[in-house]
Amino acid sequence: MSVSTLAADQSVCAPLPVLGRDVTVPLVTGGEVTYAALDYAASAPALQRVWDDVAAYAPYYGSVHRGAGYLSQLSTDLFENARRTVAEFLDCRDGDQVVFTRSTTDSLNLLAAALPADCQVFVFETEHHASLLPWRDARVTYLNAPRTPRQAVESLERALADRDPCGPALVCVTGASNVTGELWPVRELAAAAHAHGARIVLDAAQLAPHHPVSVKDLDVDWVAFSGHKLYAPFGSGVLAGRADWLREAEPYLAGGGASRKVTRRTDGGVDVEWHETAARHEAGSPNVIGAYSIASACKALTEAGFDTLVAREQYLIRAVREGLAEVPEVKVLSLFGDDSPRVGVISFVVEGWNSSHFAAALSAEYGIGVRDGLFCAHPLVRTLLGSDPETQGECGAPEAAPGEKSLNAIRVSFGAGTPDEHVERFVRAVKELVRDGAKWKYRTEDGRCVPAV
Repeated sequence: MSVSTLAADQSVCAPLPVLGRDVTVPLVTGGEVTYAALDYAASAPALQRVWDDVAAYAPYYGSVHRGAGYLSQLSTDLFENARRTVAEFLDCRDGDQVVFTRSTTDSLNLLAAALPADCQVFVFETEHHASLLPWRDARVTYLNAPRTPRQAVESLERALADRDPCGPALVCVTGASNVTGELWPVRELAAAAHAHGARIVLDAAQLAPHHPVSVKDLDVDWVAFSGHKLYAPFGSGVLAGRADWLREAEPYLAGGGASRKVTRRTDGGVDVEWHETAARHEAGSPNVIGAYSIASACKALTEAGFDTLVAREQYLIRAVREGLAEVPEVKVLSLFGDDSPRVGVISFVVEGWNSSHFAAALSAEYGIGVRDGLFCAHPLVRTLLGSDPETQGECGAPEAAPGEKSLNAIRVSFGAGTPDEHVERFVRAVKELVRDGAKWKYRTEDGRCVPAV
């Protein structure tokens, strides 16, 4: 299917307006071109609607909580209303807490710090490092990469059956892979976890920007996601879910806002009574603009309608996959197979090309921004590539021998703000680079492939 047919299909919505949609960048071959941002999986551009909402609030900026002034009261209402908006967006249960954090990584580290003593954690090796690494103080069982969704559920069930049934346990799983874009069987994994007395946290960093996420429907205990992947500015995130472990844990940070009452003892020390609400883990002056921007993005996506957003994204996915399929030298990476449902995240390698060199050429010669490397999911990418973790690749020798295993991969990702032309240009650029080679010379600088001056 040609992407150009999208405009003629009235059932598919137009891309949502995002910041940077008119930014032009220079090409090494001369001239300028509108920048094609195709690295949404790392950071999606902020929605224009979100930026406008933040700008409208900015003149009313004031201190949050306990301030008597009008602007302080306004900012406090804005912050707490944002919490309610996020709870509605995630379809949280009564009694669930929404804690504002810095990112998905911060959210999962917060939850890791709140685990009960002797908690056992189960996590697939296919996870992003944000989900793979925070559990250092727990007993961790790393599960091998499954090759089908059913295999994932069966693998988890076997591991849970062997655990101590009396102790606490937590399963951590992604909703959509940041490498392959494939959707994971979250509802089935949650059922398996609960059947064995374990809880489950969903890393929705790649899922929430593309599909609706319902805590109730998926029956997960917690959800974590980042604002900068949900079309909001950098520096904000969410951990939402059950209150008990969070309420019983020591505050993630000690300080003002987390404490309800502090008194001096006669021995010179202090006694602290901590909040039992989300404020317990939000010490310090909160990121009001970050919370408000997340809430604004939640509203914008809800109002645009996920049905139409998903429909358009599926057209783009098909256009990219069909275009790449026409290039025999391109191999698309997949864990569950070509027919597995997925979001707009596609990773691939090109035979005879170093991935860093290919990504650099896409940027310098076509104005296309993608990502190359291991995508903060090193075990998964190395499993998919069959590469040795001890080897290192450089751009200095970009023309790899035919049949040689790639050391890293290229990732193209897109979403609600991606214009048709960006996808068309990307597919055309891949075909031209494979057919004709790069037009420019490249070299390695600080570990990155860059155009040679």
